[in-house]
Amino acid sequence: MNKFVPQRIYKHIWTSVKLDDLLIEKKQVAEEGIDISSVQDEFAALEQLENLDTVELQERATALLDTIQTLPLVAGYPHREPSDLETIRAERPVPVVLPTAVPDDATILNKVLGGWQGRASGCLLGKPVEGEKSVQMRKYLEAQGRWPLAGYFSNQVPAAMAQETDIHKRFTGVYEEDITCMIEDDDTNYTVTGLAIIEIYGADFQPNDVADFWMGNIPFLHVCTAERVAYLNFAEGIVPPDSARYRNVYREWIGAQIRADFFGYVNPANPVRAAEYAWRDASISHVKNGIYGEMWVAAMLAAAYVCDDVITVIRAGLAQIPANCRLTKNIEHIINLYIDGVSYDDAIADVRTRWDEYSKHDWCHTISNAEIVAVALLWGEKDFEKTITMSVIPGFDTDCNGATSGSILGIILGAAALPAKWIAPMNDTLLTGVAGYHKVSLKDMASKTLELIKKI
Repeated sequence: MNKFVPQRIYKHIWTSVKLDDLLIEKKQVAEEGIDISSVQDEFAALEQLENLDTVELQERATALLDTIQTLPLVAGYPHREPSDLETIRAERPVPVVLPTAVPDDATILNKVLGGWQGRASGCLLGKPVEGEKSVQMRKYLEAQGRWPLAGYFSNQVPAAMAQETDIHKRFTGVYEEDITCMIEDDDTNYTVTGLAIIEIYGADFQPNDVADFWMGNIPFLHVCTAERVAYLNFAEGIVPPDSARYRNVYREWIGAQIRADFFGYVNPANPVRAAEYAWRDASISHVKNGIYGEMWVAAMLAAAYVCDDVITVIRAGLAQIPANCRLTKNIEHIINLYIDGVSYDDAIADVRTRWDEYSKHDWCHTISNAEIVAVALLWGEKDFEKTITMSVIPGFDTDCNGATSGSILGIILGAAALPAKWIAPMNDTLLTGVAGYHKVSLKDMASKTLELIKKI
């Protein structure tokens, strides 16, 4: 009897290794300081091909990715970047002193609602231009007479500009003419996911619990990049933390950073525990600075309940990650630019000296986007509109950065201080792809968060 051999497709955008993945991996390992001199020839040989659409080429590509995970760092690599929680904690700087008293329930509810609303609003602002370049965004807005950005995007644009940018055709429900709620987006799916995980598993949830929840409650095609690789690894029986490293070229991309918020929301005045929760979540899909991005944001949010000084909030987040990692170095650089009186435009120009929005890796990396969030928070000077617009107009991962900056400032300011211009159009409604939470009220999510704060 002939053996049945199923047909396999090796050109699917999400389930095979592509040439772009190898180029991403080459940049990734250079930044991590991995010595790839022994596999340079294989890299070069595969890069010369038109595609990797055969069994043989897929095997060669995956073997290369597997080998890279066994290679040492180059001599003299200047950073110390562990991925396990114990060593991360050992590498932290001196703690930032914050007030330890947890606010009363009314204050917490106002602040956490501000976080939920700010996150949704910032994400909604950045959604129409997700994946677009800053020059396209500016041309689009100037054609409408709406530059600089000061409101949700409009889809009313001259036909020639619409054809050139294609911005108005990519999504529905995200322009001021058609907003009725916060549409589904991975940035807000993960905020709801964090709430659901704490509801189900409690304060002692573990990385495997997060993986189990994803598999049971989030459809595969609703996750992207590192999360999709991790999801595939779970299905193959590869458990955390190996699920974060195995054939994952996106392991330091922004995906974990956008999953941080609920772990900060549920830990007012406790950045240490917020960062630990974030580590448990991030470690299933990310390593090193990919993990640190989530820990940093969660700790900032926890600190924002009891501190309204933006520099202190940012450094309270950095206090939970290694002092000698790339993320810390770059965010401290941004803080120093602000202290030195550099303009917003020059600060963004400085970000572009390190990151190229035309590079997929740079466009979606944790650190490039963390720098933009830090710029927006600092130069936004606690003005909600300035902050979220300043996080979107540089380009890069616009909806992620709008969401994160809006969330942090939403906690600092509280819902009562957020402008109705940005909040009212959503009609207190959030759509998600998470089972059991497909249509929820932001106010209900805030109330549930307060209930969980009291339980853990």
